[in-house]
Amino acid sequence: MVEIQIRYEGDLHTRCTHGPSGRSLETDAPKDNEGRGESFSPTDLLATAFGSCMLTVMGIYARRKGWTLDGARARVEKHMATVPVRRIGRLVVEFDMPPLPEEARAPLERAAHTCPVHQSLHPDVELDLRFRWS
Repeated sequence: MVEIQIRYEGDLHTRCTHGPSGRSLETDAPKDNEGRGESFSPTDLLATAFGSCMLTVMGIYARRKGWTLDGARARVEKHMATVPVRRIGRLVVEFDMPPLPEEARAPLERAAHTCPVHQSLHPDVELDLRFRWS
């Protein structure tokens, strides 16, 4: 169990503090939803968590196999939907992967799909994952 404390700071801003580390981050509502877009929005954090989680799970798998993912990158596009309600409608994740043996590619791509954030997303969220291997 991990506890996260969230305080509403006013004017659509929150401060979120991670219990185990004491580190904090701020959120703001996006410009298209009455905010100023001065920080990550809550849905931006979900998109960020998705890309970060997949890279982390691939890193765990790679480490167990003796491969290095150092320098791997993910670029996440978050597309909002408004019907039937405002929500994340589509996430596009483009991975730029370091040089690895051919036999590493398919297992690492499968590992990305096992990340807990991926498993927690609603099935209506369209996912488009793209891998570019060096």
